[in-house]
Amino acid sequence: MTNIFFRFFLKFATLSLFSLFFLVNNLRAQTSGNIIGSVTSNQQSVEYATVVLSKLPDSLKAVHYTTTDSLGKFVFSDIEFGNYFLKVTLIGHLPTTLKVSLTKENNTVNLKNIIVLNDKNSLGTVIVTAQKKLIQKTTEGFIVNASSNITQIGGTATDLLKSTPTVAVDADGGITLRGKKPLILINGRNSAFSSIDQIPASSIESIEIINNASAKYDANAQSGIINIKLKKNKLSGTNGAFSLGAGVGSRGRTANSFIINHKTPKWNLGLGYDNRFAGRTKHITTERTDFYLPDTYLLNQARNDERVEKLQNLKFNADFSPDNKNSFSFEAIGSSEGQDNDETLKSIILKQSKAFNYSNSRHSLELQKAKLAEFAFGYNRKFTNPIKAFSVNLTSSFDKARENTNITTQSLSENQMNLGNPIFQKTHNYENSNISDVIVDYTTPLFKKGILETGFKGTFRFIENDYEASDKIGNNYVINEGSTNIFTFKEQIYAAYLLFHSFIGKEENAKWKYDIGVRAEQVNNNGYTQNSSTKFSNNYIKLFPTLNLSYEITKTQLIKISYAKRINRPDLDELNPFLDITDALNPHSGNPNLKPEIIQAVELGYNKQWEKISLSSNLFYRYSQNTIRNFLQPLTSGVVLRLPVNIGTANSYGFENIITAKPLNFYDLNLSFTIFQQKLNGSNVSAEAIQNGFNWNGKIINNFSPGQKSKLQIIGNYSSAQINPQGKSIAIYNVDLGFQQKLGKGNSRLGLIVVDAFNSLKSGGYTFTNDFNSSRFQKADTRAFMITFAHSFKTAFKEKLLENKFSKEF
Repeated sequence: MTNIFFRFFLKFATLSLFSLFFLVNNLRAQTSGNIIGSVTSNQQSVEYATVVLSKLPDSLKAVHYTTTDSLGKFVFSDIEFGNYFLKVTLIGHLPTTLKVSLTKENNTVNLKNIIVLNDKNSLGTVIVTAQKKLIQKTTEGFIVNASSNITQIGGTATDLLKSTPTVAVDADGGITLRGKKPLILINGRNSAFSSIDQIPASSIESIEIINNASAKYDANAQSGIINIKLKKNKLSGTNGAFSLGAGVGSRGRTANSFIINHKTPKWNLGLGYDNRFAGRTKHITTERTDFYLPDTYLLNQARNDERVEKLQNLKFNADFSPDNKNSFSFEAIGSSEGQDNDETLKSIILKQSKAFNYSNSRHSLELQKAKLAEFAFGYNRKFTNPIKAFSVNLTSSFDKARENTNITTQSLSENQMNLGNPIFQKTHNYENSNISDVIVDYTTPLFKKGILETGFKGTFRFIENDYEASDKIGNNYVINEGSTNIFTFKEQIYAAYLLFHSFIGKEENAKWKYDIGVRAEQVNNNGYTQNSSTKFSNNYIKLFPTLNLSYEITKTQLIKISYAKRINRPDLDELNPFLDITDALNPHSGNPNLKPEIIQAVELGYNKQWEKISLSSNLFYRYSQNTIRNFLQPLTSGVVLRLPVNIGTANSYGFENIITAKPLNFYDLNLSFTIFQQKLNGSNVSAEAIQNGFNWNGKIINNFSPGQKSKLQIIGNYSSAQINPQGKSIAIYNVDLGFQQKLGKGNSRLGLIVVDAFNSLKSGGYTFTNDFNSSRFQKADTRAFMITFAHSFKTAFKEKLLENKFSKEF
């Protein structure tokens, strides 16, 4: 019934949108225009100059701002008719101001060659190169410009996040904000990208961190939202850029990108392609002592991995704006990913007397292939009142993943000689998934001082996982029926929200601002295996209130307080009941009996802006029930199973700070750190699963301008040991370096990058229980070097292609 309804809704929405398209062609009353221009200094184009537009008579209140591109150009689109004050600023130069008037008769103003003059008092003998701001503050968090990070020459979005302020990435690529898992969106939408490692960093425009998510956003944002925005050019004409990169760690790697775009007043067409190929190595050691198993008392393991990664992405976008009030957009992304992993695992088991028990060598060749297609269609409607807006977005993505593994196990003698014949096994894990969204949002003024936002979202997920294991008997492989099954998961989430914004006092000088909202979500999901060994269903409605209140002490000083109720629903990997036996002594699986985690969050924030330094500080508290954490359970014969469980509660409280400063004309920095205390109470699972620990992580990003056309960046990362219900991880830290030199007129860039310069990245941890103690450490080839070259033609992409081509793997 749901599928029939959804198909009907899609057809109805599509017909409605096309009806709107033909309707708006007859509604062409133009009430806004464009301001374009270019900035020069000493007869050269000026990049990264800040251009601020204020509407007269209040010339101090900015309504729009932007920065100039690599050719010194800037664009303000869809600006309401009226008189404006335009100001151009650039570090080391005198500000330039002028008045601009937009009318129906003069709806496009072209300001050619705005000249900014050197400020001799501030420049002295130092040559200053302006740089695009790494971080831009928003009312809900901040935005990190990917192009400003030149040291993270990784291959994926994960690598960018490893050096994003306040974001922590653990040894397995798990991403947390303030110790909790965030909701990750792609261009503001849910996506079938099973891992953000499928997204090359070279295709990312920016990363938006939303700490105080309002009721407008999914309630599944338990600790906040990370919204990864992909590139889309906005400059008129035909623009393009390409980049080439090659480097070496313990193995070679390469990455390349190409983007081309054409924009007219009504159409914007873009095509982009990225690829990344890399060879990697990893070494893992494990030790475990089983106190109550004298025959399998001590386990020692050494694992060596040789991996080849292949990633290709193709992206197409088409935008159509028949007039200044209506716009349509279409986006399609195709992704192909492959990983070939050749792994050898050697295990030795000793008795309690230290006498030899047995040993084996387990070789597995794992071949993974995944193909993804994602489509998004949107409609946006503007009104004469700029506050009023209406939008509809339809998205659907399909993921098809195939994993085939051949396993050979050879028994070994005490002196590591082969014993008997090897055992041959095969497994396959095939997954087909689809996720679709229907999103409708509407914003309108309400009363004299209020703004009302409301909307609907429908999310539809379908995932089928086919797992098969077989053993070689004689000359044939025979399916192991006990380890073979098909798991199907279906979910529908219907959500509606109301969000009211208002202020106290006069609009032009309101000290108090607040928004209060509520989101209602109905969840209906079910999962089952083909042989009926697993079957579950959930159907519930929950309300999620949010509140944000801010007080402007001065124009440069603000305090705010917020509250939100959130939920963390388990994903497929956590629900999937299949057992992974690649390491037969340390298997892992999902848990279909998981319940959603409920979170209560409170935050108190303070923002302060000085002339050369800014501070954003936040105190936060999180309380969650049914917290989902991984747990190790000893089985028979020295086997320990890892699976996620619901532990009772988790408390965390702490503070987060982001400091941005420019102490010198040629140097600026960003320092961020999060400090929090965390208490885990898993007494419902085990009396031992109670942990209380202090955690912190920090990053410092140093930017230097040693010359007029060069940049040097040094980034340091540190993450302290983190507690879990049965132990703790070790601290991880690294330093990355990047140097970039503009060539010619600045359209070409040459880059040199060193990732993990001191080869210090190592991860792992300890587990302590009454039954066993264990330790596990892993070291990958994290130190790598890369040279990149990028060139743009008639483009506004600036430095967006000299970005992450290395994937830092722990």
